[in-house]
Amino acid sequence: MLQRVACQLLQASRLAAPTMGNQVIRGLSAVPQPAEDADSGPSTSGGRSGVIEKKGIALRGVPLYLDMQATTPMDPRVIDAMLPYMTEQFGNPHSRTHLYGWESEEAVEDARKQIAGLIGADPKEIIFTSGATESNNTAIKGVAGYFKDKKKHVITTQTEHKCVLDSCRWLQQRGWDVTYLPVRPDGLLDLAQLEAAIRPDTALVSVMAVNNEIGVVQPMDEIGELCRKRGVYFHTDGAQAVGKIPVDVNKSKIDLMSISGHKIYGPKGIGALYVRRRPRVRLEALMSGGGQERGLRSGTVPTPLVVGLGAACAVAAREMESDLAHVRRLEERLRTGITSRLQGVHLNGPADLARRYPGNLNLSFAYVEGESLIMGLKEIAVSSGSACTSASLEPSYVLRALGVEEELAHTSIRYGMGRFTTDAEVDRAIDMTVSHVNKLREMSPLWEMVQEGVDLKSIQWAQH
Repeated sequence: MLQRVACQLLQASRLAAPTMGNQVIRGLSAVPQPAEDADSGPSTSGGRSGVIEKKGIALRGVPLYLDMQATTPMDPRVIDAMLPYMTEQFGNPHSRTHLYGWESEEAVEDARKQIAGLIGADPKEIIFTSGATESNNTAIKGVAGYFKDKKKHVITTQTEHKCVLDSCRWLQQRGWDVTYLPVRPDGLLDLAQLEAAIRPDTALVSVMAVNNEIGVVQPMDEIGELCRKRGVYFHTDGAQAVGKIPVDVNKSKIDLMSISGHKIYGPKGIGALYVRRRPRVRLEALMSGGGQERGLRSGTVPTPLVVGLGAACAVAAREMESDLAHVRRLEERLRTGITSRLQGVHLNGPADLARRYPGNLNLSFAYVEGESLIMGLKEIAVSSGSACTSASLEPSYVLRALGVEEELAHTSIRYGMGRFTTDAEVDRAIDMTVSHVNKLREMSPLWEMVQEGVDLKSIQWAQH
C-alpha cells in the first residue's frame, strides 16, 4: 500500500510531461491532453512546447498506462535490491576464488529460493533464462530432443503465446505430430478433448496458465492430474500467472513452468524455467557452454537481473492478496463504467472472475471501425491484442479461436491493470473510451441502422 501511495504521489507531481531534447520527463503515468489543445510555440524537439511527438502522434502528457500484460513498471523495491549488484558488488557468480564471486553467488542462490518459495518448488528446480520465450523454447524443444527416439507427439492449444505455437511448428518441420486443441467460447480448454488427444507417443502437453490476451485461467489442477495419470509431461507458460494468482507446482502437478521477470514488476531480460526433479523431468539443453544452471542453460548468470527477479517474487508473495483485491476492484469499476454508458460492448473471455484474471479486461465494441478506435485512444496505453502481434492489422488469432466475429475481433481493446494503477486512471480511461466510441458511432451508418431497429444480419450486401 505504501508503494502504491508513493507512486500516486509521483504521478500527481508530474502530470505535465515537458520534453528535454528527445527525452520525456514523466512518472509512471499522466493525465494527457490532446495535442490540438496545446499552445503553439517553439519546443526543444522542434515542435510545440511540451508536446510529445512519436510515431506520427502528438500528445501533451504521457498516456495513461493500462497495458500491464505487455510489461509492468519495476517496483522501486526491486530496483533497490538490484543496485548494489550493478555497482560495488559486480562479481561473476561463477568465480569461486574471491569475495566478489562468493557474494554474487550467494545473491543468486537467495533469489533462487525466493522464486521457488513463490511457486512451492525446491530452489534446485529453478533454472535462470533470459525470459519466458527462452523458457518456453527450452521446455518444448528440450523435452522433444530428449525423447526424439521414443515419442513423436505434442499437444497444445490454439490460444497459446506465439513462441509456444512457433516452437511446436518447429517440431512439426522435424517430423513431430502436434495437436492444436480448440477452446470453448470462453477460452477454457475442454478436458475431455485433451484426454482423447493423448496418445502412447505423446511427450508433452503445453497449456498456458493465464492467457495474455483475455486473461482466462485454465484448470491447472485437472490438467496436471490428467497428464500425471497418463505419464505425460505437463508444461505451462506461467508468465501471466506467477506472482498474480496463487500457483503451486506440486498441487497442480506441473512438470515444467516458464516465468518472466518483467510481467511481475521485475526487470526485463530475465526469466526462469521450473524443471521438476521428482519425478525427474528429462530435457536437452539448447545452449552449449560452461554448463551453468544444471547444464541446462550455459552462460554467465546476470546477478543484478536475477536479484531483481527474486525481489519481485518476494514482493509478490507478500502482496498477492492485496494486489488481487486491488485489481479486482478496478476491473469492476472499469467494466461497469464502460458498459453502463455504452451499448454493444462484448466481453472476450469468461465473465466469472474465478476463471479470469481480473487485471486483464478485453472488450470489443460493435459498430465502430477497429483501426480508428485504437488510433483514437492514443492517450491511453492499451493494446489491441498481444504485444507480440498487435502491430498486425489482422484480428487476434486468440479471439478467432474463441469464435468472435471478425468485425468484433478487430475492435477489441485489452485493458491491463496492476499494482500501481489508480482509480483516477481508470475513470479517465472510461471517459476517453466512451467519448471516442460515441464519436465513431456518430459517423457510422451501421450504428444508425441498428438504432432504427434494422437487423444487420438479415441484410444481403451487394458486391461491386
